[in-house]
Amino acid sequence: MNNVILVTGGSGFIGTWVLRELLARDLSPVVFDVAENRERWRRILGADVSRVVFAQGSLLDRERLHQACDKHRVTHFIHLAALLTPACQRDPWAGCEVNVLAGIALFEEARRLAGQIRGFSYASSLGIFGPEPDDVSTYAPSLGNQPPNFYGAFKKAFEMIAEQYWRHFGIASIGVRPHVVYGPDRDQGLTAGPSLAARATAYGEPFTINYTGKAGYDYVEDVAKAFVRTALETPRGANIVDLPSELATVEEIVAAIKMVVPNATLRIDGPPIPSNVPPRLRLIDTLFPDWQATSLREGMRKTIDFYRSR
Repeated sequence: MNNVILVTGGSGFIGTWVLRELLARDLSPVVFDVAENRERWRRILGADVSRVVFAQGSLLDRERLHQACDKHRVTHFIHLAALLTPACQRDPWAGCEVNVLAGIALFEEARRLAGQIRGFSYASSLGIFGPEPDDVSTYAPSLGNQPPNFYGAFKKAFEMIAEQYWRHFGIASIGVRPHVVYGPDRDQGLTAGPSLAARATAYGEPFTINYTGKAGYDYVEDVAKAFVRTALETPRGANIVDLPSELATVEEIVAAIKMVVPNATLRIDGPPIPSNVPPRLRLIDTLFPDWQATSLREGMRKTIDFYRSR
């Protein structure tokens, strides 16, 4: 049976690595996004970029979504499209449209295509428990395990909505909560620092990581595999899983890079970032006991090797 996976947000950093994982499994990805990013795809996918099908559209345009799912006989959803914290704070209306209503459009499509859609994974966030590491401005420890901003509130709302779609319509889904995602082609946000430091090191250039503190880190290939596997093997229910997220200080990140390139010229200078964890972890290996996470040291080696090879 042919598996056709609709990837929303497939033009982004994580989305592109999801495409790579799907293609490595010889599956058929269809990117549904407002714009394509062939340049990024070429960097990560190489010649396989020709195998990516692109369907331009907004999830808020439900007719265009219907057409894409029908034309390509979509069987699975991987939902990554989202506005991040700054955009949600500037325009909560748009943030709600993209981070809540757009996802509901996919659930409604799963209802319309009952029996055809066989798996549904989506990106949730540890931002529902507190400020994101990239969002120093909203650090508010007095809130406890509560979202401190619109972004976190929208992500929490979507987890609750997923539960309702399971309860009332029997549509199974699984949310994946990475922490700080790093690896080749991560170039946006404060916590892109480790990825950019690895790139600079590969090119023999100095680099300053502009934050301090401790957080959990997930290598992007692991994150991509998590979204693909949970979409292909979606269990019954409205599930949420956390990734292992190796805890590390920025000093430990620098040490991991220097294990690969001992003479790397790296500095640390910046504010501490917030870090939050769920009150109760449900790690992905509770669903998939054979799950293997990439260590921070190995992830940095892979990132440096990626840039060196290019």
